[in-house]
Amino acid sequence: MRASIKINLLKWLIAPLLAVNLIGAGLTYWLAWLPAQDAFDQSITDAAWALTSQIKRVRGKTSLELTKQAEQMLRSDHFDTMYFVVRDANGETLAGDHNFPQVNQVSEPNEPVTYDGVMNGEQVRIAALYVSIERTPIYIGIAETFRKRNQTHYVILISLLLLDGALTFFSIAIVMIAVNKGLSPLRELRQNLDQRNHDNLTPIEFKDTAEELSPVIGAINSLLENIRKAASAQQNFLANVAHQIRTPLTGLRLQLEWLHQRHADEPETAHSTELMTSSVERMVRQSNQLLALARAEPSRFKPTHLEDLLLDKLVEESVQHFIEQADKKQIDLGFDLQPARMKGDRFMLRDLIDNLVDNAVRYSPPQSTVTVSCREQEDATLLTVEDSGPGIAPEHRELIFDRFYRVNDKIAGSGLGLAIVRDIAKDHGGEITLTSGEADCGTVFTVRFPRQA
Repeated sequence: MRASIKINLLKWLIAPLLAVNLIGAGLTYWLAWLPAQDAFDQSITDAAWALTSQIKRVRGKTSLELTKQAEQMLRSDHFDTMYFVVRDANGETLAGDHNFPQVNQVSEPNEPVTYDGVMNGEQVRIAALYVSIERTPIYIGIAETFRKRNQTHYVILISLLLLDGALTFFSIAIVMIAVNKGLSPLRELRQNLDQRNHDNLTPIEFKDTAEELSPVIGAINSLLENIRKAASAQQNFLANVAHQIRTPLTGLRLQLEWLHQRHADEPETAHSTELMTSSVERMVRQSNQLLALARAEPSRFKPTHLEDLLLDKLVEESVQHFIEQADKKQIDLGFDLQPARMKGDRFMLRDLIDNLVDNAVRYSPPQSTVTVSCREQEDATLLTVEDSGPGIAPEHRELIFDRFYRVNDKIAGSGLGLAIVRDIAKDHGGEITLTSGEADCGTVFTVRFPRQA
């Protein structure tokens, strides 16, 4: 598994954020719950203080002057059950609930204490108070069940959980949006590189680029420049080699033709010279293909070489040497040439025409037809080469324009012809399309050159 910058960023941001949220939620919980507990304790403590004003000592006897109505008000509560007791120093109950837990553990007078206890089998919160009435110690206890406290505790807990959950969700969403936004320059750089084809070695623009990516883009541009120089050197070498090989091969072919004529009456010698002549012709064609491929490289294309020309006249000049090749296979090589003006490189367009026609004649079976046509449209100039051969299967149609890709290995060829055609068309701002002929028979190559080119 490869490390992901995005995942690492999310881990380092979200994990501490969750920890901080949990700590903050815990502190908030205690800050909300402790004051609530204090408020409940203060409420029952106030009730204990209220009872002290009702305690009277008359003729040496201590009594609680509390009417039934006042006692009912003391005990009444919508949620909890209230209990109270008033006892003397001997633990004798003067008023209230006789089964009230012990409250004489309070040692300091006028200092109420609160603690948990049990009353009638239910947990209660007790407020105990020790006061002196005419120097007589009196102990007062007020008890309240935990129902209201538990309800308040539940509301506080649920509210904090919902609030913390919402804050956590929005915090994570903000972090993810920020990380995605921060990584957008990397995605743009990747898209820039993905959209490039193999021959696009132009530098990447630094404009509006994040400062952190500038060294990366600089390194990529340096690499692209080195690749461009290497590709240019390779193409120069290829062009020089092809050019140097073509001349001696042409001479060798002429000598073989002379030998063939000289020994025409010797069958074995004539057959041998025919084979050698065929091999030399293939080598000549290969060198021509390599030279055309070098010229068609986008990096070598110079728009300053474009000139006004008539495509129909250029087709007439280019296809003359294919007539003999077509006659050998009894192929009907026909033309439908209408005046077609365009702006282009004469030598490169000849390479394009040669490769399209040669491809059609080479792959068409004997006694078939090949038609070359050109015409003008309102916004484009079209060149079409149609054959009645076996056609090209759909799964091969995108691949045949790749270098060295061949549909039929039984037919001699280098697999460079259509790659050269594609590069030359692209250099001229055009595009090449491949369709089937009438009744899905044969193949139609159409090159569309825009008039503005």
